[in-house]
Amino acid sequence: MIQLADPSEFKSSEIPTDPGVYLYRDEAGELLYVGKAKNLRSRVKSYFLNVDQPAKTRQLVLHIKSIDWIIVNNEVEALLLENKLVKHHTPKYNIDLKDAKTFAYISLTREPYPRVLTSRKVSRKLESFGPYTEGFIRQDLQRLVVRVFKLRTCKTMHHRACLNFHIHICTAPCIEKVTSEQYADQVEHARSFLNGNYQQTIEYLTTKMQKASEQKQYENALDLRNQIASIRLLTQHQIVDHERRFDQDLMVFKRVGEKMMAVQMGVRKGVLRGKNQFNVDLQPQIEQEFLKAFYATNQIPREILLNKPCWETAEEKKALEQFLSSKRNAPVSLTIPRRANKLALMQLAEKNLESTLEVDSALLDLQAALNLPVIPRVIECFDISNLGQEHVVSGMVTFRDAKPDKKNYRKFKIKTFIGQDDFASMNEVVSRRYKRLVEEKSPLPDLVMIDGGPGQVSAAKAALNALGLQIPLIGLAKEREEIYFPEESSPKSFDKNSRMMLLLRKIRDAAHEFSLSYNLKRRQMKIREEFKKP
Repeated sequence: MIQLADPSEFKSSEIPTDPGVYLYRDEAGELLYVGKAKNLRSRVKSYFLNVDQPAKTRQLVLHIKSIDWIIVNNEVEALLLENKLVKHHTPKYNIDLKDAKTFAYISLTREPYPRVLTSRKVSRKLESFGPYTEGFIRQDLQRLVVRVFKLRTCKTMHHRACLNFHIHICTAPCIEKVTSEQYADQVEHARSFLNGNYQQTIEYLTTKMQKASEQKQYENALDLRNQIASIRLLTQHQIVDHERRFDQDLMVFKRVGEKMMAVQMGVRKGVLRGKNQFNVDLQPQIEQEFLKAFYATNQIPREILLNKPCWETAEEKKALEQFLSSKRNAPVSLTIPRRANKLALMQLAEKNLESTLEVDSALLDLQAALNLPVIPRVIECFDISNLGQEHVVSGMVTFRDAKPDKKNYRKFKIKTFIGQDDFASMNEVVSRRYKRLVEEKSPLPDLVMIDGGPGQVSAAKAALNALGLQIPLIGLAKEREEIYFPEESSPKSFDKNSRMMLLLRKIRDAAHEFSLSYNLKRRQMKIREEFKKP
């Protein structure tokens, strides 16, 4: 172990040149970062001697007070040990993707008569399929499994049949309308379907349909034909490569400033399962670090297609493949496509990344134009809506990464006075919103926006000042689409069709519609109350 009072005191001679894992700790002994290296001395030295480091790495180096290491036999062992240590300690400066969206699985319970359900975690008690990055695809597949294979969905098997039996989407093992062998056959075919063997399922159902038709069971044959059509309809628009017999992931990376953008798209048995996008701070070997962090918690496919190498040598690539293969318990290959179908898939993923970058560009434009301290990833916008003296309300919308975050929309009914005063109303709702966030110790937005001119902006600024908050604040007036700033007498004009202005207008209009809908609801409630009076 090496102790450091200051990063300038670092000397690499004590560090071995073997492959292994290095550990950085702070003054209190807390683990800051865990990394792997083919040559420990060379890798650790690069942190202290390379002056052109990302901001996050420079911050890490300032806090390093001790360096420790564990020697292993080869790079694959180093990757496996690093993975275990990161999972166990969750160091502050390692990439942490746990806050990314948790995708759902379709699962079968391990019961004598398994039921089908949605789960967010992989468990030994469940046989899980997925994860599914697009909720609507998972829901459609799950509905098809229930309709086609007639599996139970009830949590408890009662002694009488439920509605699903009467509408012919369950074989009712609860009242022994099906034998355990017959139900096991249903489960086996559902398992094959969920594993992506759609064509095999269609062939199985076609055989059943023909048999039912020959036996003049025309209603049953028609039902089977509809099931086949449903499967074809669900899968035909998702098929990327009918000939692909194994799973793939598409991974596209692009560095933008001090960030790295990543888009992951999963292809399962030739079916595109949606996309997932990330935005992480730059650090050394960021693409490889991201790959390891992502597959620590996600299903590893047979092949991972990349738009750029995340290794420096052929030996490092081989070690990374062996590491992923050991976690998957089956071969994994890393490929950079050059032609034909794989290249077309990569171009599709890159197109999705460019779409993501357009959103980030609008936010970067906004940061530069308004001189904001950070990229405004979270923007909250307020609007006051009233009709005369009654039903004065406010709506607040939240946009996160330029997309509506509807679970964080809020409605306010004015409480502190009666009458029409837009300025006082704005002061009240802004004060209530951020007083609560401060009390709850919740994160504050990067930008507060007001649907209105200088009067509304001044009222909102007074509310923030009273709370001791310095959140960037602007107002966007409808008439000329000009931006107002607190304590500035005249507004600023920008190109109305620029990316940043189109985004601001979208947010402002969403707030206006949301508050207006709340106002209409309050009026409807008032009318209903009037009719109820004797």
